[in-house]
Amino acid sequence: MTANTMTRRLSIFPLTGAVLFPGMQLPLHLFEPRYRALVSDALIRDRQIAMIQPQSPVEGAPLYKVGCIGKIGEVQAMEDGRYNIILEGTARFRLVRELDVATAFRQIEAEVYAEDEDETLSHAQRGGFEREARRFADMQGYSVDWDSVERLDDRSLINGVSQIAPFDPASKQALLEAETLTDRCELLVQLMQFYGRTDGSEEITTLQ
Repeated sequence: MTANTMTRRLSIFPLTGAVLFPGMQLPLHLFEPRYRALVSDALIRDRQIAMIQPQSPVEGAPLYKVGCIGKIGEVQAMEDGRYNIILEGTARFRLVRELDVATAFRQIEAEVYAEDEDETLSHAQRGGFEREARRFADMQGYSVDWDSVERLDDRSLINGVSQIAPFDPASKQALLEAETLTDRCELLVQLMQFYGRTDGSEEITTLQ
């Protein structure tokens, strides 16, 4: 993260395992009344919802310190009040404090970080990551269009794999909190090496 920050009030959707990264998309189905209210409120204001993981799956649990703001792109409003939406990640934020509010959904004050969209990996880092990703995909039995992968820019590649990889919520949180793209790439390689050693008999928590 950079030193350039600004403080904002954010409405949050705390959900274990649902980690959004800048530049990525996250589909969500919202059916609880408080989160239907969250979407309705966002649609009439700025279309923004902040995703952040709670530290435990208990109601009102403390939150992790870093999350990601998402802008509502596609939205499907159902007759019974439910929503299907696609959030598009815009920027990470660091929690400052949770606010005492009258709304059914939780709100926080947070520092929003300006993302360095021009940050790139070195050729050696990119090559090393792709080699490890191929090994990991082979060990996990994934079918990957590597030609398409090679055409991705560094940010889309690293953030995309970080979001969809079958890691546990704590590992995904660590990836989100990585300060630079290089840091995230190095951690992602370490996680692929660790998870790649499983023999298929161990349960791995996935994002969805």
